[in-house]
Amino acid sequence: MDTKALVGILMGSDSDLSVMQDAAKVLADLGIGSEVHTLSAHRTPEEVVSYVQKSEGAGYKVFICGAGGAAHLAGVVAAHTALPVIGVPLASAKMGAAGVDALFSTVQMPPGIPVATVGIGGAKNAGILAAQMIGAGDEAVRAKVAEYKAKMAKDIKAKDAELQEKGFEKYLKDKGLI
Repeated sequence: MDTKALVGILMGSDSDLSVMQDAAKVLADLGIGSEVHTLSAHRTPEEVVSYVQKSEGAGYKVFICGAGGAAHLAGVVAAHTALPVIGVPLASAKMGAAGVDALFSTVQMPPGIPVATVGIGGAKNAGILAAQMIGAGDEAVRAKVAEYKAKMAKDIKAKDAELQEKGFEKYLKDKGLI
């Protein structure tokens, strides 16, 4: 990627990449560089700390951490940085709790170790939130986020106009949903 990375995206397992890619994609759409790694709070804790320290020194602004089950990754990162950390709770097929366990683990951080938490599987929102955090101090990024949100609103209005024109049954049929 040509754009300097400002966001570190971490996940506890490569099986999380299918969800976490959404954060990297939305950041790329907004012109914000990111770096994606598989690092585990439990299996590679030293590497997590080393990565956080290296990334801070390289000028990163935000970390996004996706994890399921015990979901300790965001908390471990937050314990080792003064930068914002966004947690993405992930559903674990083995746990069968649809990600609620990871949500509770991510959101229930002790005082002094905050982790901003998005919804279960909400990597896209994590990317947008990271951009908004960066945009708080960068007018150009803030303008790109505003433009992105305006496009989402325009797309919804266009879909509603089509729905109103066709009616719901034809709309669903044309979309291949019935």
